[in-house]
Amino acid sequence: MSSSDSKNSRKDFVWKYVIEVSGEQYLRCKFCNQRCTGGVNRLKHHLAGTHHGMKPCNKRNELLQEIGMGPTSMHESALSKTIGTLGSGSGSVSGSGEPIPRGPMDKFTTSQPRQSTLNSKWKQEERKEVCRKIGRFIYSKGLPFNTVNDLYWFPMIDIVANFGLGFKPPSMHELRTWILKEEVNDLSIIMEDHKKAWKQYGCSIMSDGWTDGKSRCLINFLVNSPAGTWFMKSIDASDTIKNGENMFKYLDEVVEEIGEENVVQVITDNASNYVNAGMRLMEKRSRLWWTPCAAHCIDLMLEDIGKLNVHATTLSRAKQVVKFIYGHTWVLSLMRTFTKNHELIRPAITRFATAFLTLQSLYKQKQALIAMFSSEKWCSSTWAKKVEGVKTRSTVLFDPNFWPHVAFCIKTTVPLVSVLREVDSEERPAMGYIYELMDSAKEKIAFNCRGMERKYGPIWRKIDARWTPQLHRPLHAADYYLNPQLRYGDKFSNVDEVRKGLFECMDRMLDYQERLKADIQLDSYDQAMGEFGILQVGGCVLGVQHGVAKFAIRVLSLTCSAWDVKEIGAHLNRLNALVYVRYNTRLRERSLQRKQNVDPILVEEIDSDDEWIAEKEDPLLPLDLCWLQDNELFNVDAIRAVSSNSQETQASLDHMVSSHSYKRKHNEVPSTSGGKGKEKELNLTPIDEDEDLDEMGIHDSGHFPTIDTLDEDDDDLGEEDLS
Repeated sequence: MSSSDSKNSRKDFVWKYVIEVSGEQYLRCKFCNQRCTGGVNRLKHHLAGTHHGMKPCNKRNELLQEIGMGPTSMHESALSKTIGTLGSGSGSVSGSGEPIPRGPMDKFTTSQPRQSTLNSKWKQEERKEVCRKIGRFIYSKGLPFNTVNDLYWFPMIDIVANFGLGFKPPSMHELRTWILKEEVNDLSIIMEDHKKAWKQYGCSIMSDGWTDGKSRCLINFLVNSPAGTWFMKSIDASDTIKNGENMFKYLDEVVEEIGEENVVQVITDNASNYVNAGMRLMEKRSRLWWTPCAAHCIDLMLEDIGKLNVHATTLSRAKQVVKFIYGHTWVLSLMRTFTKNHELIRPAITRFATAFLTLQSLYKQKQALIAMFSSEKWCSSTWAKKVEGVKTRSTVLFDPNFWPHVAFCIKTTVPLVSVLREVDSEERPAMGYIYELMDSAKEKIAFNCRGMERKYGPIWRKIDARWTPQLHRPLHAADYYLNPQLRYGDKFSNVDEVRKGLFECMDRMLDYQERLKADIQLDSYDQAMGEFGILQVGGCVLGVQHGVAKFAIRVLSLTCSAWDVKEIGAHLNRLNALVYVRYNTRLRERSLQRKQNVDPILVEEIDSDDEWIAEKEDPLLPLDLCWLQDNELFNVDAIRAVSSNSQETQASLDHMVSSHSYKRKHNEVPSTSGGKGKEKELNLTPIDEDEDLDEMGIHDSGHFPTIDTLDEDDDDLGEEDLS
């Protein structure tokens, strides 16, 4: 070693990490015993991991621990600075550890080391502590776990981390004052863009009522346009919800606020008070339409179909299977093992969409369920010997009707669920397609039934009973006619009711001069002549902005569902400003999520008391209230006598238990020893799915059944039916 190293550099604190071996002309690293043939400066590069003349020390974690570097020092550059190696190239550090002055070319080079996680263990420990603090807050406030999936979660964490040490979080007063005011102001700026869209394209007012946790009837009002959905306000209508006069007043005030010239339609559900208010609104406001919510009507169709005997029976049996599996932890864990963690329940935005989508999911896992109930692990379990387990296993394995009926229910309802998905999607305005979608759904159902009228006939009649009087409106027919994607298609149906609906809409929505221009241009539109030849089919955007084209833009950009109102209805707060911010923020999140190929009718969670999970409990008291008239019921002496005679009470209880056990065993499954014996005594008679169809007068002579789902091809679903 040179004399300069021995004299001057002995003051450098790096020397305490050096091992000097007597008789050797080189140094050794204290941590990894690496030999260094140069001076202490080379050893600094070794400790700092700069890869300049020396390979990095493989035990630098011990060095970090000894010198006490904080967990924020993530890079070797911080370590280099600590031990005196301030440069990255050879000759960048003097013998005394002082940095060499940088030149004009140094700004084009970097002194960052190649490795970036010297103290990863300490960083992991600190992250663990931070995560625990965040988790503790979420647990203490009962926030759902999916809070961290919120669109604004990571931006919040990032901005706090970028602020650094000393950040003072907002106080409760700040959250309810200036911060809330700033958010309202930001949303008001965004609302101006929506107002421009309302004026240019027209808009739809959406309204629906719901009941909160305090049994208050609340009504939400939203506005939809090509710019998106915007929340206007929410009112407490607990004392006026059933009154059509008051409902008309509420809707009329919203129309006045937005501007009658901007409103094309008002969408509500089919309740009588809304129908009454909608008709009165059309009488007063001569330019707009009232239309029922398409999603609500389709859900009612699914409900009516679900009441048919074959569907009701199949849904009941499927619920028993799902309830048993999800009601017992061990069985649920076994099911997830066989289904590879695929769930059976598919919660959707409506009750009946949930029911039939769950049937679809159940059928997808048919082979997995059969394998589960046939497995040795199941047969050796205690559940295989219990009444519920035996009954569920018999349904899955031995019921000759169950799986064919599940397949039949899927074939006859999934086309309607697809329409529900389309009308609730934001990929394109559904108003121009609802007419065609309903016809296509009926055709698909008939095709799935192999064209057998005895099978699809009752389904069609249930659909028509809702579609014709409720959902089929002139506005839908006009949209069908003016949609260029359908109008210029080969399957377009130019029937009288379609043209009649078009003319009714034009008469109502256009003034005299506009109507004359529209009539002149209608022939050109029919033949795709002139400016109408540049129609952009995909988005229904027309090439001209007057006459028929302007009218078409206003009606084709409409929504036909008010389900946005229901989806955000459960988050009302007393403060109007907070409600305004909360609703519109959620609507923006929802619009962004739907651009990521998210199914619009599925929801993330299902209620814990949903009918597919929770068992229905028998009433504790008899439904017949005549027992209240018993004179001895309130006789104090009789009560005292009962409480004093403990032996009689115990005997009575034993008798009740034995009686209940007898009924349970004889009504559900006979009491036999062993699982196999129980299976043999189960009643597996075929389902008579046509009992209630005879009462509908579907066939006259009764020589043939209306629905026969036991054909061989019914238990054969393709990928299209299950997708």
